[in-house]
Amino acid sequence: MDRRQFLTLPAKRQQTAAKAETTGFRTDSGITAYTGEFGTAQAVHLLKRTMFGSTPEDVTWAKGLGMDAAVDALIDTVTPVTTQPLNTYGEDETGIAPGTTWVNSAPPPEEGDLDRMRWSSYKAWWLKVMIDQSRSIQEKMVLFWHNHFVTEMDMVNDSRYVYKYNTMLRSHATGNIKALTKAVTLDPAMLRYLNGYLNGKESPDENYGRELHELFTVGKGPDSAYTEEDVRATAQVLTGYRINPITMESYFESTQHVITNKEFSSFYNNRKITGKTGADGATELDDLLNIIFDQQEASKFLSRKIYRFFVYYLIDDGVEQNVITPLAKIMRDNNFELKPVLKALFKSEHFFDPLNMSALIKSPVEFAVGMIREFGVAFPTDYMAAHEALNTIRNHCANMLQDLGDPPQVAGWEAYHQAPQYHELWINTDTLPKRNMMSDLMISSGGFGDVQIDPLAFVERLSDPSNPVTLIQDVLDLLYRIELSDTSKARLKNNILLSGQSPDSDYYWTDAWNEWKSNPNAANRNIVETRLQTLFKYMMNMSEYQLA
Repeated sequence: MDRRQFLTLPAKRQQTAAKAETTGFRTDSGITAYTGEFGTAQAVHLLKRTMFGSTPEDVTWAKGLGMDAAVDALIDTVTPVTTQPLNTYGEDETGIAPGTTWVNSAPPPEEGDLDRMRWSSYKAWWLKVMIDQSRSIQEKMVLFWHNHFVTEMDMVNDSRYVYKYNTMLRSHATGNIKALTKAVTLDPAMLRYLNGYLNGKESPDENYGRELHELFTVGKGPDSAYTEEDVRATAQVLTGYRINPITMESYFESTQHVITNKEFSSFYNNRKITGKTGADGATELDDLLNIIFDQQEASKFLSRKIYRFFVYYLIDDGVEQNVITPLAKIMRDNNFELKPVLKALFKSEHFFDPLNMSALIKSPVEFAVGMIREFGVAFPTDYMAAHEALNTIRNHCANMLQDLGDPPQVAGWEAYHQAPQYHELWINTDTLPKRNMMSDLMISSGGFGDVQIDPLAFVERLSDPSNPVTLIQDVLDLLYRIELSDTSKARLKNNILLSGQSPDSDYYWTDAWNEWKSNPNAANRNIVETRLQTLFKYMMNMSEYQLA
């Protein structure tokens, strides 16, 4: 770990990181069901890992249900998305009027900038879907699969395909992983991105076949021993798939399919796919996926990816034995249905182990969307004004190293896979000031991208905003994942809410709050609002706020 990054972590995380690096050991807890306390700290931990942020209402909901029912609800709930990206760019050569959706338009001209103009519309739309999420893991899973089965807009070059790809990931987000992998393989966006639509019998293209093994299913770890012959056989199985640009659907062109037998290595138990002619050639894909997913390393590789995204980046021998191996078995026993795996993980003693709480650095999207959701930031009702605000936020996330729709490479964002730093890559001397700038502006009167936090509306949702001690604790419970010392809490209260009054002057804040509530004029509002703005600006600039 880079020492500059190490020193930005709170003491508890420093100790945990040091322990992990010097001993190679984090915890011996496993996936045995958690039976401990499910209070505010545990509820917030569960919500922040499965959703983007945790609102006061979310926490009340989760605690009311209890851990077991809350996990079930978060994983079982699927909420249809009823919005679509709109024409926010003006003139459209395919005839799409401003304010209407382009997702079913005629193909955009190959020459010109129309498709590029649609990119920001799509990305802003997706950001708003995340902000408006229901109490469900769905949006986190869509982002997870987007990072796993990567496509990049500037390489697909048709936003209609990219939108359809998003809806495809969404429809399979918590479903069957084998079914999702098949859908990805045949999706027009992926066919374009990794040259699958050019794969034919005269010269089989190995691009997608290689990534199917290396990045999507069995990985490239020490226990993954697929061969170049496996890649070549896979490319031959996948010959013949093409795209209809009008219907935006893929189809199988049997005349472009390699009809000879395809043989696989000992890693795949020397299995063979009998070559098929005509339309039957399309069924070879199912045979291929059965061969790949029958290899146990597929379930282990996918379990590791899920673990690193939702729990922690370090997988030592203890985690491999106590968490990854049993999760992989659950995955295989359930024929790669994802829900049983997620429920086992999020109900486990390992997930609620204190060493795994406050252990992840927020990604830029988690940082931005979580802040907007937790503080209840409102957006303009006018579609163009809302788009401009969302696009400003989305662009700022891109400047902080996470551009929705455009991971930097087929392996995804480096922070999710690049050893040894992993999530620490989100924070550097360039991106941390940008995080602080965004939160500073969001809590300021001028706002960020024409949207801003209303601190009064936020604290009114807390249990007792007139009591400065309770107010500070409620805010810390929601925004921080590490308990501050009593000294630090007193400093926040005395130096900010009480404006430097004596420590026993709690009535100063109580009187100011009650005066504003009874007489909400500008002067009274200003007294409480400026102190809350100062409080939240200070808190969001601290390193603890960067942890989920």
